[in-house]
Amino acid sequence: MKIHSPSMVELHAFVVAARLGSFTRAADQLCVTQGAVSRAVSRLESHFGCQLLHRSPGRLELTPAGATLLAEAADALDTIERVSRELRLPEDPNTLRLSVVPTLASVWLIPRLPEFHRLFPDIKLKFVPYRRDEDFVDDARHAAILSGVPTGHPGWRTDYIIGREVVVICSPQRLAERRAAGQWSRPEELLQETLIAHANAPRNWHHWFRAQGIEVGEIDGPHMDQVSIIVRAVIADMGVAVLQRCLVQEEIDNGRVVVPFDVPVTLEHGYILCCPERYSEHPALVAFRDWLLSSASESALGESIALSGVAAT
Repeated sequence: MKIHSPSMVELHAFVVAARLGSFTRAADQLCVTQGAVSRAVSRLESHFGCQLLHRSPGRLELTPAGATLLAEAADALDTIERVSRELRLPEDPNTLRLSVVPTLASVWLIPRLPEFHRLFPDIKLKFVPYRRDEDFVDDARHAAILSGVPTGHPGWRTDYIIGREVVVICSPQRLAERRAAGQWSRPEELLQETLIAHANAPRNWHHWFRAQGIEVGEIDGPHMDQVSIIVRAVIADMGVAVLQRCLVQEEIDNGRVVVPFDVPVTLEHGYILCCPERYSEHPALVAFRDWLLSSASESALGESIALSGVAAT
């Protein structure tokens, strides 16, 4: 029987380059040179006698033939890679490779992990580097906790964890001064303050005001790219911020920041646990998912009660 399929090396190079839209990024993922990826794709095109990728500065685009090959070959290659990995390194059902948004990991997840390890002492969690543009094209991780909406990842198992609710925080000193002056009886009065925005979510202030029935224009305030920096700025009384409540509950509980308006406001996006379907029933992941959802539910309830107790009235 005549074999018409090309080599695995060439197919891997094409699939990764097509998915990432770049020979350079494909080379980084495959741990080879950019030239090696380009040559492998050229050999593949010679094998089939047609162009598979349009090359343009900074971008690769699929031709119709390339789109057909990617649609038919990508899943098959993923399956072969998974089986090959499992045969060489049998999957340990008690090991979970996980990546997590760093802020959520440090502020919310890590403090809760001792309970998980107490309940599941045989499960080993291995944290791998977080990737904002996670695609699960390799088996470096079983799952990832990302920021987004569950419906935004077709083909993955996704579960909402926490992080949709946002809350306005300020320093205790600022709240005391404004209340002593007879101010801050209405949410729109916050528009007279310095409003600090998260650089990755600059529209959160607009969303919060809209939930109060207030439409605002451009908000001219400082933008900061890390939650920890924003919290430090609020504690230093540099302004007022709106952040996901799960990330600032500890500061609220210890009185380092206060909530001037106790009004529930939720976003469409939050933190979601994602995994490709091939790992959705991995034993360690199933245990972690069940524990995580339960812990998040308890956390959300406790934060709601605590917020009602400490929010200014």
